[in-house]
Amino acid sequence: MDLISRKYYADKVDSWLGKGQIIVLVGQRRIGKSFVLKDFMLRHGVETDANIIYIDKEKKDFDFIKNNTDLNDYIDKKFAKEKHNFILIDEIQDIEEWERSVRSYRSEDNIDIIITGSNARMLSSDLSTLLSGRCQEIYVHGLSYSEFLTFHELVDNDDSLNKYLNYGGLPGLRQIGIDSEEHVHDYLQGVLNTVVLKDIIERHNIRNVAFLNKLLQYLADNTGKPTSANNISNYMKNMGTTVSTNVVVDYSSYFEEAYLMKCVQRYDIHGKKILETNGKYYFEDIGIRNLLSGLNRREKDIEKVLENVVYQHLTKLDFDVKIGQLQAGEVDFVCTKNDIKVYVQVSYLIATEEATEREFGTLGKINDNYPKYVISVSPLVTHSNYNGIIHLGLREFLKNGL
Repeated sequence: MDLISRKYYADKVDSWLGKGQIIVLVGQRRIGKSFVLKDFMLRHGVETDANIIYIDKEKKDFDFIKNNTDLNDYIDKKFAKEKHNFILIDEIQDIEEWERSVRSYRSEDNIDIIITGSNARMLSSDLSTLLSGRCQEIYVHGLSYSEFLTFHELVDNDDSLNKYLNYGGLPGLRQIGIDSEEHVHDYLQGVLNTVVLKDIIERHNIRNVAFLNKLLQYLADNTGKPTSANNISNYMKNMGTTVSTNVVVDYSSYFEEAYLMKCVQRYDIHGKKILETNGKYYFEDIGIRNLLSGLNRREKDIEKVLENVVYQHLTKLDFDVKIGQLQAGEVDFVCTKNDIKVYVQVSYLIATEEATEREFGTLGKINDNYPKYVISVSPLVTHSNYNGIIHLGLREFLKNGL
């Protein structure tokens, strides 16, 4: 099966070559970081002056590379002084003291280094300690809707959108196929098990695995709802499981470190300040979220699904996203990028005056001139204007952005 280049990431990686920076691809396991590296090898391997040194720590062929000494020995054997060397290391966090090797080779001439990792805390702590100011992080997300259509050779219609909302955007589904829900379920379950085992249970020596799974299930069922460690602890106690708020905080942070989900902070729009409590959790891949809540329950959870998918696409558009708080109500997302700010409200259907007032009315109470959007799956809506607020159809947004 031919590899499909993801142009956005290919261009972004290439833009940092030759600048003396270590390029760090981060994101959840199976989200597509390895595809970006393999695509790089295909595109640059044909260059006559290129020598690519590739290490994939998820392959048994590289089990012998356990620490920085092993890594140095392997790179030195493959190094070609007369060529430009590209050192590519996939899932680098599985090599002890890898950062010492990377720092050493970075200082050499005719070298570019691209690494991937699936643990945010480890990468950020090691990079900030030893490689501060010398690395460029690129967050790799799952497939966008447009990429999903390309990967699965689908046309843009309601059925394709439904598949995307149901199964998510893990690139590996292209090989599995999406015609069998059972196969998709098994694949997603395997990915989830790998992330939870390797990046959470083993890395943090988790013993209370039962509670870890209960918490993961709870956050999936409550996607897009305000949460706090205290509320979760009280809920679990009522369900017969007693855990401290500290354990809830720790375990929730492990999910974030593994890029499985993100806790999005609330933002006081009038006060222009971050609120520290009651953030909302959104999953990196909606397919995994649906798996946890039950793939056959998606229609009952459609508001949560839509909100999660819109949030993820906003982050793919490089927006910094917060939850907007007003005295008059809540704005789903406050999005900033450089000097740009936009407000986004997400709704399933807007078919009544009450729904129109609820979704558009809240945005109308924001007293500034930044763009405001309502995104819904209301039939026949692609792009319209209501009192200065733009109403976008979901498919239009997922294909063309804001």
